[in-house]
Amino acid sequence: MKHFLLAIQQPDGGVPEPGVLEPIMRKVQAFNKELRDADCWVFAGGLQPPGAAVVVRLEEGEATVSEGPYVPGGEHIGGMTILKARDLKEALGWARKLARATTLPVELREFQGEMDEHLA
Repeated sequence: MKHFLLAIQQPDGGVPEPGVLEPIMRKVQAFNKELRDADCWVFAGGLQPPGAAVVVRLEEGEATVSEGPYVPGGEHIGGMTILKARDLKEALGWARKLARATTLPVELREFQGEMDEHLA
């Protein structure tokens, strides 16, 4: 099995009203359950807003820290799912389902090599 990252691209701004957010979260929970039932789920989680980000850069041999997102802009990664799938076609099917659940763009990227290499 190959491993893929689904990164949810969330627009900058506040948290949606409960009437908007709650149905979306129910759909995301159903998506995660479907992933687990298919034995494809590895990890999923939401991220704090970009204002809570800290960036560490190497400058002249020193690791410097700055507050805020690495790339300022109108969108940021709001959450992610790591899944295992037989191939890109299967992973694309999961990405489509997550995009429908969240109503947001989902970036799909395959991990390099085998996942066990990354966990060793």
